[in-house]
Amino acid sequence: MNSDQLKRVRITMISALVLLMAVFVISVATGYVSLSPTQLGRTIIGQGTTKENLILYGFRLPRILVTILAGMGLAVSGAILQSITRNPLSDPGILGINAGAGLMVVFYVMFFTAESTIFLYVLPLFALLGGIVAAAFIYIMSFEKGEGVDPTRLVLIGVGMAAALYGAILTLSTRLEREQYDFFANWMSGRIWGDDWTFVLALLPWILILLPIVFTKSNVLNTLNMHEHVSVGLGVHVERERLVLIFIAAALASVSVSVSGGIAFVGLMAPHIARALVGPRHQGFLPVAAMLGAILLLAADTIGRIILDPSGIPAGVVVTIIGAPYFMYLMAKK
Repeated sequence: MNSDQLKRVRITMISALVLLMAVFVISVATGYVSLSPTQLGRTIIGQGTTKENLILYGFRLPRILVTILAGMGLAVSGAILQSITRNPLSDPGILGINAGAGLMVVFYVMFFTAESTIFLYVLPLFALLGGIVAAAFIYIMSFEKGEGVDPTRLVLIGVGMAAALYGAILTLSTRLEREQYDFFANWMSGRIWGDDWTFVLALLPWILILLPIVFTKSNVLNTLNMHEHVSVGLGVHVERERLVLIFIAAALASVSVSVSGGIAFVGLMAPHIARALVGPRHQGFLPVAAMLGAILLLAADTIGRIILDPSGIPAGVVVTIIGAPYFMYLMAKK
């Protein structure tokens, strides 16, 4: 990047960080029991009451961190898919990756209790398996010998795959017990159900490992975003890199939705906004997309809690209310 582009990325990242901190403070302070700025400051420095400590450190802070991490994972997953397919409508929810993860979540809750500690650590693995299998099937079905993967065909097959998987999910959910169904219904609606530090620990390693790997592949993504013949001419092993990046995108999306619920459209909107702000070069585009994904999902969760307290509106519903019109706008435009 030249100096002007680098300056633009820095300004955007600083602005996004300030906005994220503002949403963070609002989210921490609001809820069924509000915390005033004085109470919040007092609790942060260790002088809060038992009740204030419980509200901040026992409930709100872990939920907020899960939301931020999941938003980053979904946004970067969407950015990867949009780049390797060269299609601005690509998103892990639209392509069926989230549905694949959801199908495995259904299988898991049918046989294991949601209250067990091991459940929180094993669930991301089951969701990861479902997301990767769905991504692999989509990749294989869209691959043609001698031509490779056609980006348009990959998106169309992904949309059909998502519809089929969601049909299977609805069918299997009718076999769940009442308690199991309540849990899964909350998961499907996109309600942030990870409100314990265990959820943070279950998700954090995946994000800390996978995001840096993606950032190191920025030049590869820049190349794959061009025409395929150009990528081959520049010495990029197109199919190998595309397969690795699809795996990473599926992993990021699957583990994110496993603890945050069935969230769609974050992976669609955040990369689009980031690309408009800093341009298509992935060295600046990916970090900005990650920040915007965190802001979008945290803002959606906060708005949902404020509008209908104490039960709240699921973050997935709030995101969908915004994302569905945005998706239709993109379809009409592209």
